[in-house]
Amino acid sequence: MSKNSPLKAFFSGFAAFAIPVLFIIAVLIYLFIMGDPANFQGGSSENDPLPGNYPGMVYKGGFIVPILMTMFLTVWTFAVERFIVIRKAKGKGNIANFIARVYVLLSGGESDLEEAINLCDKQRGSVSNVVKSGLLKYKEMMADTTLSKEQKVVAIKQEFEEATSLELPVLEQNLVILATLANLSTLVGLLGTVLGMIRAFAALSNAGAPDASALATGISEALINTAFGIGSSAFAIVFYNYFTTKIDKMTYSIDEAGVAITQQFIAKQK
Repeated sequence: MSKNSPLKAFFSGFAAFAIPVLFIIAVLIYLFIMGDPANFQGGSSENDPLPGNYPGMVYKGGFIVPILMTMFLTVWTFAVERFIVIRKAKGKGNIANFIARVYVLLSGGESDLEEAINLCDKQRGSVSNVVKSGLLKYKEMMADTTLSKEQKVVAIKQEFEEATSLELPVLEQNLVILATLANLSTLVGLLGTVLGMIRAFAALSNAGAPDASALATGISEALINTAFGIGSSAFAIVFYNYFTTKIDKMTYSIDEAGVAITQQFIAKQK
């Protein structure tokens, strides 16, 4: 993915409009689907939900519910977004085979070096971008007669480091959102549960005589927030670990390519 790629520009501002839009969607679902009068006794959302009616039960979770729904939708939206970006960053073919092919080509002559550079254009993705930058520097250093062997090796290594520093932020972008939601979702869910419990006990104390049924209903509605929060947190943790593992593998492949190309250059300079 090139530095000025339109796809990179799109995803760099993705979070700025995605989260507000998801919040609006969550509020609309909460008010008009879960809050549909058909879900409640007497056709009014002010009454208890119909027996076994889960949308109505979730609606009774209170104003925290649309916030938790936003978090849940955000987790899945950014999971899809990261999946698309990382899949494109991998390129068209198998990364290990690509690096092995480049290494084999470098053992040949100048024409094979050009073929390796062309192979990067065909592979595409972040790994191939870094490898191509390294190969171009490799080609430049092979033609340079002013620098020492050590200086040339340092220049190639530096090129790999700089190219990697340009590509990695694209891969890691928005992962902080998943990491934040992994912790925040549970806390918000617990907050909603505590507020629901306060309302349930307050209503019970105002009613006078203890009503076990009303108390049980209030507690079940309050616990909906905890379930929503834990569910969102669980998905966020799974996705975050999945994507960081993928990025770590790609980073390892980049490092492996850098070492292989540098060693090949050193071997040819003997």
